[in-house]
Amino acid sequence: MDVYMGTVMTFAFNFAPSNWALCNGQIMSISQYNALFALLGTVYGGNGQQTFGLPNLQSRLPVCQGSGPGLTPRVMGEVSGAEQVTATLNNLPNHTHTLAGLTATTTVQLANPASNVVGTPTATNAYIGASGTGPGLANIYSDAQGASPVPLKGAATTISGTITPTGNGLPMPIMNPYLVLNFSIALNGIFPSRN
Repeated sequence: MDVYMGTVMTFAFNFAPSNWALCNGQIMSISQYNALFALLGTVYGGNGQQTFGLPNLQSRLPVCQGSGPGLTPRVMGEVSGAEQVTATLNNLPNHTHTLAGLTATTTVQLANPASNVVGTPTATNAYIGASGTGPGLANIYSDAQGASPVPLKGAATTISGTITPTGNGLPMPIMNPYLVLNFSIALNGIFPSRN
């Protein structure tokens, strides 16, 4: 099969054919493969003096170089991405949670209501029957007339809270469904000419 030197192909078997090498990022000798080095340079690694690297497609999805409309530019040899990420407060979109289903119940205990008897029943006084002392009036409501409901004297109710994050903080996979194939590169072949 005549192919261009540096061609990357996929094969359904698990080895590189003769004159091909797996695309595993291995470092090659320039003196042994100087024509291939002339094509690849050190885009994929190596020191450029004695060695150069082959592309590494292990756990990588190939992407074409350049950029399309609305896309960011990609250059040869660029690598990016991750197989999994951990969601944190810093990388989540800005959002809020609604606090719902909160019920507060208050019970007022009067120790000795008969000792605080004042006047006759009014909107701000409660009629209380004190055990063993007969009926009496205790001034337990506030003087905020017209309030509905009338608040207890000296009692204020403020409900506040924070919804705290939950979870284990473990990384989650973000890989698309995949099928593993053999990516190999031609070490020899026709030296490609530019148009």
